[in-house]
Amino acid sequence: MPETTITEATATTAVGIQQLSMQQALNRALDEILNENPKTVIFGEDCGQLGGVFRITDGLQAKHGEARVFDTPLAESGILGMSVGLAMAGFHPIPEVQFDGFAYPAINQIVCQIARMNYRSRGTLPMPITLRVPSFGGIRAPEHHGESLEALFAHVPGLKVVSPSNPHDAYHLLKYAASRPDPVIFMEPKSRYWQKGPVDVGSADQDTAAHDGGTDDAGSLTGARVAREGRHLTLVAWGAMVSRCLQVAELAAEDGIDIEVLDLRWLKPIDAEALATSVGKTRRAVVVHEAPLTSGLGAEVAQLITQSCFATLKAPVERVTGFDVPYPSGDLEDEYIPNIDRILFGIQRVLEYRRG
Repeated sequence: MPETTITEATATTAVGIQQLSMQQALNRALDEILNENPKTVIFGEDCGQLGGVFRITDGLQAKHGEARVFDTPLAESGILGMSVGLAMAGFHPIPEVQFDGFAYPAINQIVCQIARMNYRSRGTLPMPITLRVPSFGGIRAPEHHGESLEALFAHVPGLKVVSPSNPHDAYHLLKYAASRPDPVIFMEPKSRYWQKGPVDVGSADQDTAAHDGGTDDAGSLTGARVAREGRHLTLVAWGAMVSRCLQVAELAAEDGIDIEVLDLRWLKPIDAEALATSVGKTRRAVVVHEAPLTSGLGAEVAQLITQSCFATLKAPVERVTGFDVPYPSGDLEDEYIPNIDRILFGIQRVLEYRRG
C-alpha cells in the first residue's frame, strides 16, 4: 500500500488537469458519481469503513453515509445477487469484487442473472450495474489474487467489458460506464493503481487525447485509443500491458523500428474499425495480453484484423500472451506475464516473416 491514501483527491473540488494516480482518479470518479446520481450505491468486502483493500473507496462512506457506501459479507455470490435485486428496485449498484480470482464464485449471478435480466424481461428490468474488478497480475500476490478473465466475460452476451490503462481513462471510463443502462465489467489493472498521470477532472469533455503522448482516433470513450503512432507494426494491448508495450516501442525505436501502440480499452464491444485503421496502415500486428494463449481474447482480435486486413497483411498476426497454465502466484509472475524480451521476439518474428 502507498503511504498516502486518496482522501485528498476525494476532498478537492478543483476541476481541470490534475496529476493523479489511477487509485486517486477512480476514487474521484466514484465520489462524483455518488454526488450526481442519488440512486448509486457502492459496496463490497471492506469497501465501507476501510475504503477497500486498494483504498479505491477511501473516505466515501464518511462523506456519503453508510446507506450508500457499505461493507458486505465475504460472499461474492451474495454481493452480485444483491446487485441484481438493487438494480431491479431502481438503484445503480457499483459492487466490487475484491480480487479478480474471487469472481469465480459469482459467475452464476453474473452470467445467468446480470447479463440476461434485461433480455429476459424484454427491457422492463435493465441492469445498470458497474462491477469493479481489480484485475491481472503484477503485484506478486498469492494464488487467486491475480487473474485475467476478460475472455470469459467478453464471451457472455449482455455484458460490456472495459479496461483502462492510465489514470485519465480510468476516471472518464468509470464515469461513462456508471451512466450506462447496461451491465459493465470494469477491469482495473491493479499493478497500475499507483501510476500517476494528467487527468482532466470534473469535465464533461470526453476527449482522451494528450496523455501518454497519444491521440484518440475514436474521438470518444466508446472506442480504442492510439497510445503511440507508428509505421512498421501495431502492438494491440489493454490494461497493464499497454504501458509495457509503450516501453517496448521506445526500445524498438532505438533500432529504427517505428511501433504503433493501440490501447483497445473496450474488450466488449471491440473497436474493429480502430483495429482496421491501425493495422491497415502498418500491415503487421502483434497482440499482447496476460491471459493464456488458447481461446484468449487475442484470438478474437487477430480474427478481426485478418478479416479486415487480409489482403494487405505482410505477416500472420502474432500473439504474445501468458501460458496455458493456471495463473501463478507472485513468485512466478515474472516468468508468466509477457515481458519486454518476449514482446520484442514477437515483433521480430513478424518483421522477419517471409511467405514460402
